Amino acid sequence: MILHFSVFEIGMLAGFGFAWPVNIYNSLKTKTNEGKSLFFLWIIEFGYASGITHKILYSRDIVLILYIINALMVLTDISIYYWKQRRIDKEKSESTQED
Repeated sequence: MILHFSVFEIGMLAGFGFAWPVNIYNSLKTKTNEGKSLFFLWIIEFGYASGITHKILYSRDIVLILYIINALMVLTDISIYYWKQRRIDKEKSESTQED
């Protein structure tokens, strides 16, 4: 059986795949969402969802796993954003009530 997949597609997904854990780590390390674009993260997630859809409908191969892993990492970063924003908003409301 010959596998048909793009080495360049794998390279692109691997490159992003190595970058997302660093981004997630930085998201956890900082105490603010400043400099983080939620809109950008959702655009990236849309891109991965489109890639996954394409792979499922037209080109099923092992590369689908890389799309799924990357999409999960972006969802993790989005979740951290919302979790951190909720905490920031709570801290702001508590400090406002103290004044």
